[in-house]
Amino acid sequence: MQPYIRLHQCLGLVLAMATLGGGCQTVPRTPVSQPPVDAAHAQSPVPRELSKVVLPTYVIEPPDVLMIDAIHVVPRAPYHLRTLDMLAIQVQGALPDAPISGIYSIEPGGLVKLGPRYGSVKVGGLTVDQAEEAITRHLRASLQAPIVSAELADTAAKQQIAGQHLVGPDGTVTLGSYGSVPVVGMTIADARRAIQQYLSQYLEDPEISLDVFAYNSKVYYLVVQGAGLGDGVYRFPVTGNETILDAISQVNGLQQVSSKRIWIARPTDQPGKVQVLPVKWEDITAQASACTNYQILPGDRVFIAEDKLIAFDTGLAKLTAPFERIMGFSLLGVGTVTRFSGPVLKGGGNPQGTF
Repeated sequence: MQPYIRLHQCLGLVLAMATLGGGCQTVPRTPVSQPPVDAAHAQSPVPRELSKVVLPTYVIEPPDVLMIDAIHVVPRAPYHLRTLDMLAIQVQGALPDAPISGIYSIEPGGLVKLGPRYGSVKVGGLTVDQAEEAITRHLRASLQAPIVSAELADTAAKQQIAGQHLVGPDGTVTLGSYGSVPVVGMTIADARRAIQQYLSQYLEDPEISLDVFAYNSKVYYLVVQGAGLGDGVYRFPVTGNETILDAISQVNGLQQVSSKRIWIARPTDQPGKVQVLPVKWEDITAQASACTNYQILPGDRVFIAEDKLIAFDTGLAKLTAPFERIMGFSLLGVGTVTRFSGPVLKGGGNPQGTF
């Protein structure tokens, strides 16, 4: 019976420690308070749902994605044909059942295929006039007096210019074989002129259209305090029309661990100062009030504070979890000793004589 008594003494000691620890200690958690408000910014007019402002002219930065379309892309003469260039070929005097008329692509090896009746002609590395002469010489073997007209319909380099282009970490966009052009810190109009000026050393009077396909560099952050379970941070692009209600709808509303204490922390150009805009959630949702449904600007932090009761419960659970595990092991040991220390008949019989 001595092991049984010792286990009960240990169990009593553990219970006493748990009682003292749970009743005297507080949850070691620093509450998040609202940041101090910069009075100068607090008094300035703030854009809201019904009084939004137009954002400044967009400045290109990494990792924006630009959409470029080649409107007028003509290579400087003399241009030598390359693979994947397109030739518009018209031939008078071709066989009636095998006409030669249309757009023909220059395939790998510099060959242009004129059809099964005529074969292929090598034009890679030639100018358009030289290619026209080469096609004429080739067709004279099967036609009496072919008259060939060849024009450059499209170039492979044009395909490298047109399309979506990512602004790299170095602030440039890559235009295939033409190289890279710096565009960081420029407006859309400035970037378009810079790219056209750069391409002018390879093309005759180049003209392109340029727009932003993905606004990736101007963002805001939605921070959801996790009540001791880890905070969540969400990053969303700013398109110029988002409000507090739009931001919270991106995460399907307030979470179970969240309270209704919400504010915007807006960075300023003054060190150590921040503009804080408190949000009245029930006024926005239940009363359709636009007073605190602020317009979100680039760099804003929308902060959703945790529910203090849930945070306290989570902290308490973390504090008592080790003692609960200790008591679980102790109770398991006591149950095991109790089971094997009862009266047992020799041979494994049951003291009641039944099974």
